[in-house]
Amino acid sequence: MRKDPFVIGEYYHIYNRGTDKRIIFKDKWDLERFLKSMDKFNVLDPIGSLQINQYKNELSSPTTKLVDVVCYCLNPNHYHFILTPLIEGGIEKFIQRLSGGYTRYFNEKYRRTGVLFQGKYKSILINSDKYLTYLGAYVNLNNRIHQLSSRTTKLENKDKKMFWKSSWEEFIDENKDIICNKSILLDRYNGNIKEYKEFAESVVKGVVSKRLNDRLSLDENLLIEKI
Repeated sequence: MRKDPFVIGEYYHIYNRGTDKRIIFKDKWDLERFLKSMDKFNVLDPIGSLQINQYKNELSSPTTKLVDVVCYCLNPNHYHFILTPLIEGGIEKFIQRLSGGYTRYFNEKYRRTGVLFQGKYKSILINSDKYLTYLGAYVNLNNRIHQLSSRTTKLENKDKKMFWKSSWEEFIDENKDIICNKSILLDRYNGNIKEYKEFAESVVKGVVSKRLNDRLSLDENLLIEKI
């Protein structure tokens, strides 16, 4: 049990990585599975398990959701979300279903057993509007941050393709399928996508410069403290 419960109306940075820092998204089908699960499991009433060959292209029809996803980034060995609960226990239910369902899928596909994620997910309360806008940019473009500062992240493998996916395309392309409630961030820029894009890219530049100059570790708590 969490010492401090998640509060409806508040925003939280949720993140976790593979156990022993292992790769958790090995190909595009793994990313597709996780993304579809983010949509299909974000409902009040359980839907049971998913089968990757039964996926449909459309997103879920409107229903009572557990959380609003503000933005996300799926990196090869870890993920980031910004979430706000819409019902009591919404974040807990959402992450439990998502992690459990994906672990079962991953273990069956790759013929392994045991846990996939490194313990319980981490969470940080986003306690100001300024922090929310900054962290939203950081999460939206987190894969670019890792790619540009790869000498410190150790995620680069020149002999093997790495797979990434974030909500960035949702924010800059109005025609993309939508998982996120983009208005939470874009309304702060009066819906001006160009202005938001410029701000987010300036955040990336600053974080990458800091990482390369200070040689920050991968520990997310350390990174957040230094933002």
